[in-house]
Amino acid sequence: MPTRKVQFVNDEFYHVFNRGVEERKIFLDDEDKLRFVNSLLVFNDANPASWNMRSFWYQRGPTSLIGVYKPEDPLVEIHSFALMDNHFHLLLKQIKERGVSIFMQKLGGYSYYFNKKYKRVGSLFQGKFKAVLIRTDKQLKNAFVYVNTNPVGLIEPNWKEKGIKDFKKSTRFLKEYKWSSCPDYLTEANNYSFIEKEFFLKLFRGTQGCREEVESWLKYKVEFNKFKDIALE
Repeated sequence: MPTRKVQFVNDEFYHVFNRGVEERKIFLDDEDKLRFVNSLLVFNDANPASWNMRSFWYQRGPTSLIGVYKPEDPLVEIHSFALMDNHFHLLLKQIKERGVSIFMQKLGGYSYYFNKKYKRVGSLFQGKFKAVLIRTDKQLKNAFVYVNTNPVGLIEPNWKEKGIKDFKKSTRFLKEYKWSSCPDYLTEANNYSFIEKEFFLKLFRGTQGCREEVESWLKYKVEFNKFKDIALE
């Protein structure tokens, strides 16, 4: 078995992501997204928990765990996340030995839920999850912006390559898109209690600073789009 190139070390940040096999959708409706978000919460625990019981999810419903359930022994700190149709992004900090690996292994249990719901068999994800060690402060800031702005692709396809056409629409969408941590950073929302917001709020000097970081990147992509159009004329 090949050894993973990235070694997971406590107190280090990692950009973690994975996508559906053959780029298939892994979230087909809001119930799927809620299930995955709740999984981010309940699987972040080194101890066996009641999520092992089949009745756990059904008795409490897909949304009721947020703000109620609290892991006893967290494996990682979850600083940002974004769910897309066929992939997801996480910005994690490992706080327990092998925390990232154990957490992601548990999170893979979402495949069981998905396959059972949609009566399918086989792998849901495209191999092992991918992870990038964050080595510098600049890379950390870029990873924060990258993860939180990823959902722009849902309304501006190929925006990373071609640029953004509508800055206001993209900014508004990020503030309202509930399947990511972005609204919690750009507004006063507190949708997800398990997000460790204080680190980046301090790093960027509050909500306004987070908003400026994100908007700066979006504005750059708007100018990129304008320049591209001019160059092609």
